[in-house]
Amino acid sequence: MFNKKIFIADDDEAIVDATVMMLEVMGYDVQHTLDGNAVPDAMANKPDLLLLDIWMSGVDGRDICRQLKSNPETRSIPVLMVSASRDIAQSALDAGADGFLEKPFDMNNLLDKIDSLIN
Repeated sequence: MFNKKIFIADDDEAIVDATVMMLEVMGYDVQHTLDGNAVPDAMANKPDLLLLDIWMSGVDGRDICRQLKSNPETRSIPVLMVSASRDIAQSALDAGADGFLEKPFDMNNLLDKIDSLIN
C-alpha cells in the first residue's frame, strides 16, 4: 500500500488540505490541484488513483472522468468521485468512475474505498 500515488482534484481547499494530510500520514504519495483543468496533464504521472470532485469551478468532473476513461493511456487509473450532490452514485457510474463517496465523507470510508481500488 505504501508509496502509492494519489492525485486529488477538488476546489474546496479545506477538504483537500485535510485529505492530503490524512493520506500522507497513511503513507501515500499525494499530489493535488484546486483546478480541474490541470487534471488531464497530471495524469501523465500515472497516479495509482484519482480522487475527483464532480463540481469544480468551470469544470465538470464527470467530463474529466469520461475523457480519462476513453483514453487508452489513462483508462486503467481508478477514479473515485466525490460530491455533495445527492445523485452522485448514478452520475459517477455513468461517467465511468470506479467508485464514489458523498460529501461530507468519513475518512475511514475514504481509506476503505481507496484500499479496495488500488490494493
